[in-house]
Amino acid sequence: MSERIGLNRVHFPVTALGPGRRIGIWLQGCSIRCPGCMSLDTWAPAKKTERIADVLARMSIWLPDADGVTISGGEPFDQPHALHALLSGLRTAQNGSILVYSGYSLSTLTERHPATLALIDVLISEPFDAACDEPALLRGSSNQRVTCLTERGAETWRAAMAAGKQAQAIDLVSGEDGELWLVGIPRPGDLDRISRALARVGMSGKTSAGRFGGTS
Repeated sequence: MSERIGLNRVHFPVTALGPGRRIGIWLQGCSIRCPGCMSLDTWAPAKKTERIADVLARMSIWLPDADGVTISGGEPFDQPHALHALLSGLRTAQNGSILVYSGYSLSTLTERHPATLALIDVLISEPFDAACDEPALLRGSSNQRVTCLTERGAETWRAAMAAGKQAQAIDLVSGEDGELWLVGIPRPGDLDRISRALARVGMSGKTSAGRFGGTS
């Protein structure tokens, strides 16, 4: 598989972006750039790319223990050919559900990328809208749309709804370089609580909205 893809990061386990223990894949580059997005580090096009075969090989150690895969960004559909190749490889390599986030509308994706949608179980589409940021399950803003594209997708979404408020909203994980970062969709008050906890140990964090916590 010679197709190459621009990645921001890959991590396992992720529990805040779908039911169960999931592999999280963040693609690099976003042309939509929603105001208020917390992931400004994923906007710029990737400076380097990786062979998808190498990405799949790197994830192979996790696949037996993963309940599924969640792909976000950045904007996954800004790399349409690479995304399709990645999804095809994942379909062959694992049996869990595949959930994909996109800031494009469902109608746009249906028109432009029907073959890629056929490889996805659950699609969460539409741009983030800070004016609609009331809590919504697995969504950054309530205008975003959940579409179950397969029966497995419907089962995945039922599992997510069953977990409801008991589901983990944020994972705090450490990268290979030791950097801590947040995975998930903060609920109202979450960043304030994290800020207070960080301040108690003399640390701080940063989002697109500015810094939070104490002294870094």
